[in-house]
Amino acid sequence: MTAMSPEMTAYLPFILLGLVALVLAVWLISRLGRKARLIEDESTAPLARDVLEDGAARAARNQALIDAPRAVEIIQGDTSAAANTQAVAASPLGTDAEAGPDPMSAPPPPATSAPDDLTRIKGLGPKLSSLLGEFGVTTFAQIAAWQPSEIERIDAKLGRFSGRIVRDQWVEQAKLLAAGDENAFAAQFGRNG
Repeated sequence: MTAMSPEMTAYLPFILLGLVALVLAVWLISRLGRKARLIEDESTAPLARDVLEDGAARAARNQALIDAPRAVEIIQGDTSAAANTQAVAASPLGTDAEAGPDPMSAPPPPATSAPDDLTRIKGLGPKLSSLLGEFGVTTFAQIAAWQPSEIERIDAKLGRFSGRIVRDQWVEQAKLLAAGDENAFAAQFGRNG
């Protein structure tokens, strides 16, 4: 058997130290990767339990927040910002009086005329038409009459469809469709499919 060279002997402590560090690193990584196990011990109460599984009532504070009505009252038939501001200002602060009924759960106000096929407006598909119907918007004339404040209010409720009203020029399209000017509509926005 051959003896180790002097160079190898000089590096041997560093090699052994590196191997120990490698084994320690592998052990630490394996420990961190494990999930903790809960071992049930019949002699003591469980460390963590779901109180709702045990039939406990929901926390009163959380349920009150869930059941609380919305913060802004929408006056049926009058959607102007001034009327809503006055209604909120007139109610005492710190009460649910300013909340009023939830406009999403209340039925929409009756339409003044037969509903139009809002999907004729470019960029307004069946989902958006249904959503607008929930807000009480069912005719081209209603959309044609929108002011910038109403556009902003409705746009905020459109979620992922936000920005479409202005980008796809719904108001301009609705004005032409409400007037029955099919030629001008086709010239400016193209024919409906």
